[in-house]
Amino acid sequence: MKIIIPARYASSRFPGKPLVPINGLPMIQRVWLQAMKAAETSDVFIATDDKRIEAAVQAFGAQVIMTAVDHQTGTDRLAEAVEIAGFLDEDIVVNVQGDEPLIDPALIKLVAQTLEEMPDAAISTAAEPLLAQADIDNPNIVKLVTDKNGMAHYFSRAAIPFIRDEGKDRQGLFRRHIGIYGYRVSTLKLWPTLEPAPIEQAESLEQLRAMWHGLQICVADYAGTPAIGVDTPEDVALVEAQLARLEVGV
Repeated sequence: MKIIIPARYASSRFPGKPLVPINGLPMIQRVWLQAMKAAETSDVFIATDDKRIEAAVQAFGAQVIMTAVDHQTGTDRLAEAVEIAGFLDEDIVVNVQGDEPLIDPALIKLVAQTLEEMPDAAISTAAEPLLAQADIDNPNIVKLVTDKNGMAHYFSRAAIPFIRDEGKDRQGLFRRHIGIYGYRVSTLKLWPTLEPAPIEQAESLEQLRAMWHGLQICVADYAGTPAIGVDTPEDVALVEAQLARLEVGV
């Protein structure tokens, strides 16, 4: 397994987010430290297009891959990064978001292991049970449906599956998508050739491009608690408080 952490400076909602201090360390360093706990070797890389992030990454001793500035998505950045790094087609790369400084190393390993065990899948991801009706109806929470073997049928911002008749057993039907992906390097090399899909553009969900073009996505069942991500400056305090609790064992 190899891990790549895309890191972009020019975030529209939070410019410079990868370098914001989290209890004294740049956020990107916090993410890297969690990723290193999951890696069996030092195969953890940070992919960026910004010299300020490159300098910070080099200062704390991580491996950095400089990529183009015009990538539309993190997957596009990964596709360039694996070419630059010379990864083998059969290698598995886990894309760890650069704004999750508390990501669970066990989740990273789970996503990689699931892809290793599902040779028909091109991509892996993870999901957890979704119980609260408010979350089920929330379009900002992505839901998914799989077959009995864990292959994804569809991802949606809508409440899927739709319960037609009231009173039917809902236990285990709704699942929240956790935004982490494992890729075969061969899939990442193919990615730049895939045209954006109508369903991808309608839902604003990049993974639907893969499904539109016939690539299978396997889904791991995650039993842990997804980490708090940093989307806005206000989230920093929440992460710092959680980190403080973890460090004192609360």
